[in-house]
Amino acid sequence: MNNTLAYGVQNATAPVAPLCIERREALGRDVLIEILYCGICHSDIHQARNEWGGGSLYPMVPGHEIIGRVSKIGAQVSKFSVGDLVGVGCFVDSCRHCAACAEGLEQYCEAGMTGTYNARDRRGELTFGGYSERITVDENYVLRVPDNLDPAAAAPLLCAGITLYSPLRHWNVQSGQKIGIAGLGGLGHMGVKLAAAMGAEVVMITTSAHKAQDARRLGAAEVLLSNNPAEMAKHANSFDLIVDTVPVPHDLNPYIDLLKRDKTLVIVGPLDPVGVHGAKLIGKRRQVAGSVIGGIAETQEMLDFCGKHQIVSDVEVIQAHYINEAYARMLKSDVKYRFVIDIASLR
Repeated sequence: MNNTLAYGVQNATAPVAPLCIERREALGRDVLIEILYCGICHSDIHQARNEWGGGSLYPMVPGHEIIGRVSKIGAQVSKFSVGDLVGVGCFVDSCRHCAACAEGLEQYCEAGMTGTYNARDRRGELTFGGYSERITVDENYVLRVPDNLDPAAAAPLLCAGITLYSPLRHWNVQSGQKIGIAGLGGLGHMGVKLAAAMGAEVVMITTSAHKAQDARRLGAAEVLLSNNPAEMAKHANSFDLIVDTVPVPHDLNPYIDLLKRDKTLVIVGPLDPVGVHGAKLIGKRRQVAGSVIGGIAETQEMLDFCGKHQIVSDVEVIQAHYINEAYARMLKSDVKYRFVIDIASLR
């Protein structure tokens, strides 16, 4: 076992603080990764504070946006070599035999994917995430990161990036289509960048007029204020796809009115119950759907796409001792657009 420095929480009310964990040796198909950077996702806060009601497991080391370099490999590893720049996302295992896993959709594993943290692995041991010096992961759940990407800014691609890439790919976004991204935050800013790189006419949908300049900088062709009925009416029946990243409860029905016939509103942000007027769907055969991250193959495809188009997240790199302040700022939406921890600062 490898003694490893980490930052984590001991219970739902404790601050994020230094602690020591153990990582298994790289045996068989395992890859030992020395972590360089780890992004902070809002779900880290939810799980650390046990806000999702599933019974968080403690001690907890959050972090599932991991970039690092391979330092050791097991004897059976064939996909990676020592020194490779690699990533680890939201899960580190799945059942490997259900229909979803067989199709490369491990994120929908019928037995439940094994989270990078706040889960138990095949040995029954707690998984610990990327707020740590190193991590050991089966090579089948490790991703290759293009060398031309800034590793710090690439870290959030492992969650925020794939969360937006997956629905854009699944609903087959094409050049010239009109695509709406609702909400300009950690998820939404990635949606704008990715959809624009796919050739779409991207419209940022927001309630905040002051975000217009930044949305255009990121690649939006237009900004639509959803709290302006006249503007919304002008865009009615015109969108090929809308991806809703807004993380708080809100009315979906005005967005549904924006869709063309047979088109889809995809939810990736709201987790609370939502109300939809059936007539808005029935009248034009519209759909409301959901999506969550991506499988290993699709996440690798996303990273390669980002490498080709030189897409990374807009990040603020922080030291480990600043994590609690970063959490507090995230709760106030005071970040553009993702915090990333410099893991060297743990030492």
